[in-house]
Amino acid sequence: MWVLVLFDLPTETRKDRQVATRFRKSLLDDGFSMFQFSIYMRFCASRENADVHTRRVKKSLPKHGKVCIMQITDKQFGMIELFHGQKEIEPEKPSQQLELF
Repeated sequence: MWVLVLFDLPTETRKDRQVATRFRKSLLDDGFSMFQFSIYMRFCASRENADVHTRRVKKSLPKHGKVCIMQITDKQFGMIELFHGQKEIEPEKPSQQLELF
């Protein structure tokens, strides 16, 4: 499973920028990587693991702005067509993660 977090947060004031930065850092601390500036993604080994990370994102939601959390299968993610300019690029392969309990 892949968990994608898409967001559009206000950045007009210094306080808004701090809140947006704090939200992005919370995603990075939870193992997400930046796909684009306002799109972060994380590979999860199972739906249950994806649900855990989805709940963590929900706990750190800012008061203002729009946030979308989407879960897609690895097969669906593999069908993404990515382009850098007009050149097609390969999607990122899931990293091997070791989870300790």
